[in-house]
Amino acid sequence: MSKPYPEEFRDDVVSVARNREPGVAIEQIAKDCGVHPMTLTKWLRHAETDESVKAWSGA
Repeated sequence: MSKPYPEEFRDDVVSVARNREPGVAIEQIAKDCGVHPMTLTKWLRHAETDESVKAWSGA
């Protein structure tokens, strides 16, 4: 089993992906950061879920 990426790294990659220029694919961001595109997609989905829970709970 591979070692998980540090949380700070994941947060940084998610931020880059969210703030990418129009026309830049998730696949390119993932490649540039050295992660698999599906991994980045999961991180993005997880971040959205976390933010929704925080907004809903008022945290």
